[in-house]
Amino acid sequence: MAELGARERAKLPDSSFAYVDSSGRRRLPIHDEAHVRNALARFNRILFDDEASRDRARTRLLKAAKRYGILPVGFIDGQLRPKLPSGQLTLLFADVEGSSQHLAELGDRYGAMLNAVRRIERAAVRGAGGFEVDARADELFAVFERAADALEAAMAIQRALRERDWSDGRDVRVRIGLHTGRPTRTSSGYQGISVNAAARLCSCGHGGQILLSRSVHAALADESPIELRHLGRYRLRGIPDDHDIYQAAAPDLQDGFPPLRMEK
Repeated sequence: MAELGARERAKLPDSSFAYVDSSGRRRLPIHDEAHVRNALARFNRILFDDEASRDRARTRLLKAAKRYGILPVGFIDGQLRPKLPSGQLTLLFADVEGSSQHLAELGDRYGAMLNAVRRIERAAVRGAGGFEVDARADELFAVFERAADALEAAMAIQRALRERDWSDGRDVRVRIGLHTGRPTRTSSGYQGISVNAAARLCSCGHGGQILLSRSVHAALADESPIELRHLGRYRLRGIPDDHDIYQAAAPDLQDGFPPLRMEK
């Protein structure tokens, strides 16, 4: 495929690109067959402004693929994404603490804040070699083939959120739970007790906190570059047996959290 030069790119209309971001940058050219194939291969490496813009870009790309008679391999349940892995995986759940309060205070500006959080999360997941499974409301679910990569992504998310200057001096924080297990892969993602355990672990944490289960601690073995502080044994709602819970602790991560939010 010939590289699209700046002069040629400038001559193309916006409709020749699958995605035009909020700053006006035009991405994923689809004006000919070679570029459509390239756009299909690169789709999952693009950080979109939000889910709506991703869906619009996807629709444009699929229409272009149909126009050139291209069958988009990797099209799964209406989404273009790599095949999700199976076997032993480390699951990452993240959600925004106090999202309802942010929404009430920001109103129409809440979407921009959530999009910024999502871009940070996705960049961290992809940078660590992870796979995004689902993103809805203020929650993100991703999986990793190595526990060390999941921990790397979690730390990258927390560090990036702390370093960002939020509008109105807003304190935007997410809580993260990591659990290693063997979830059952389905046509739309994963199911099983390990998925529930990771989600429950996330929900009992606080914004800025990274919680790990005993299975993650064991999977890391001597690979963890930071302290994994044992917080005690707890019963997670709906999950059999007590669970040892650990907190990732490092000088550039937030610390000094209240007791875990354990549901009765």
